[in-house]
Amino acid sequence: MGKEDCATPIPNLTFFQRKVPSGPFFCMVEPCIVLVVQGTKQMLIGGQAYPYDASRFLITSLDLPASSEVIVASPDRPCLGLTLKIDLRMLTELIAQGGLPLPRDRSVGRSVGIGSVTPVLLESFRRLLDLLNEPEAIPVLGPLVQREIHYRLLTSDQAPLLRQIASVDNQGHRIAKAIDWLKANYATPLRIEELAARIQMSAPTFHHHFRQLTAMSPLQYQKWLRLNEAKRLMLNEHLDAASAAFQVGYESPSQFSREYGRLFGVPPKRDIAALRSETNGADAASSSARGRNAGSQPGTHVRDGAD
Repeated sequence: MGKEDCATPIPNLTFFQRKVPSGPFFCMVEPCIVLVVQGTKQMLIGGQAYPYDASRFLITSLDLPASSEVIVASPDRPCLGLTLKIDLRMLTELIAQGGLPLPRDRSVGRSVGIGSVTPVLLESFRRLLDLLNEPEAIPVLGPLVQREIHYRLLTSDQAPLLRQIASVDNQGHRIAKAIDWLKANYATPLRIEELAARIQMSAPTFHHHFRQLTAMSPLQYQKWLRLNEAKRLMLNEHLDAASAAFQVGYESPSQFSREYGRLFGVPPKRDIAALRSETNGADAASSSARGRNAGSQPGTHVRDGAD
């Protein structure tokens, strides 16, 4: 397997490793910063590519449907990096305390950006990683170091992107609240006027800012949530296409199949069958490898997924 993710004892911090380049695959990106120490990745959002490597970090400030792609990686030099979830409450507190320099460019753009990796940012991450060697200090010092990282981000070239979401008087903060509602109520019929009123915006203003920040309309966002949840239900809960369609809010299975095919490129039944075949093939290969290892080294314990 060329794809590995590893949670750490530090909350919100994850390591990743990719041994081979891979084509775009759909994902939901949480508010986070992604640092790459080796190799190159890119995120595709709204038809725009955001490449990042050891000199450039990726940052997102909203939950965004996207496609992730590994550009440079090999078994000898895998793509390596880490992801740290952004705490929007911590950003809001830092902004409210004042004393932060205002960014030169305060225009509102999209909620994803590519920033320059600086020595001070790397140093704060180094202190965070050093805590892995001192696990008893993580509960006390971890939040302090993460707070410093958030401060560094608010003084970086991506400060405007974060401020537009974290500032409570900003339109971006209201869009974030709308996204939270959509994620919790994706199966509910969407009425733009009602959702706009809920976040105290007019319908045209809401629609404009939502598209500006997410590169899609609220209805497209809801559709993405529904289709991906239906995919999960069919793959993991073994629901048939019609049952999954009704459970995520579709009234017509034929409409569900059409929209599923447009998003994923194949009809739902064929897509799920292919995914299960890939999973079964990977499991069989892993089982065979474990058997060979156990046969050649009697008494040796082989961990699942070990390289």
